[in-house]
Amino acid sequence: MSSWSSKDIPPLGDKVAVVTGANSGLGLEVATRLANRGARVLLACRNTAKGRSAAERIGGTGLAEVVPLDLASLASVEQSAVEITQRTDRLDILVNNAGVMAVDKSMTDDGFEMQIGVNHLGHFALTARLARLLESTPNARVVNVSSMAHRNGVVHPDDLLWDLRPYERWAAYSQSKLANLLFTFEADRRFAAAGFTTKVLAAHPGFTRTDLGVEGSGMSNAVLRSLNSIPGMGQPVGMGALPLLRAATDPSASGGEYYGPRWMIAGHPVRETPSRGARDEGCAKALWESSERLTGVSFPF
Repeated sequence: MSSWSSKDIPPLGDKVAVVTGANSGLGLEVATRLANRGARVLLACRNTAKGRSAAERIGGTGLAEVVPLDLASLASVEQSAVEITQRTDRLDILVNNAGVMAVDKSMTDDGFEMQIGVNHLGHFALTARLARLLESTPNARVVNVSSMAHRNGVVHPDDLLWDLRPYERWAAYSQSKLANLLFTFEADRRFAAAGFTTKVLAAHPGFTRTDLGVEGSGMSNAVLRSLNSIPGMGQPVGMGALPLLRAATDPSASGGEYYGPRWMIAGHPVRETPSRGARDEGCAKALWESSERLTGVSFPF
């Protein structure tokens, strides 16, 4: 299905979805498309004012509501998971989309380097806290959003937080995106081994025009700001969201699969082979153990 599009999303009238970072960009597009097909969508957003505006935009064609979530705070992650479980007794789709890219060195509330803290550890903790809800929902799916940059990534399970290395914004981003894939494949293996029907998949948007990466003070951030000002540079958000949507809804998709644009940077979504590093089971297990230790959160396996 090399021309898979939003028209191929099946009816979702009895489904409940959570999308992180759903107030803008890819997250908003994914949430809108899921709601348009009938899903009840919870927009898990740090900026709740923007989240409410997004929910109002979606509200004309679907059911959307806001849940506060700051992935840079484990306390917020815990509270968000509690609120989600109070609002719904099922969770069919969890899209771990929110993230930061190439930011200046900074720390989360819990002292984690910001990119690994938000992009991986926050989502690891959120997924763990929602695992029972996922387990109780037949054939639930988790979709972790990675990046082409994972191919340049090296994960250091013993130094995820850059305490022992000089900080480099793009290396930190690439590490976090490789961590997304290692987490995906290890989680899918562990869900299956525990007898859960939950599938864990990953996707990336290729080169899509969003505001990601423009906030830092580095030269590369300035280049991204300039590129974003050029009309037609990068594919539109509607196309970039398709790999995420296919991973989340395509009935033929299987756990442990990775979806991206046909031509890597652009095109309709197809199943993609991740880097060899992303398929390193030993590194995935070490990352899992480090993630449990750092977050203090474990999965109910």
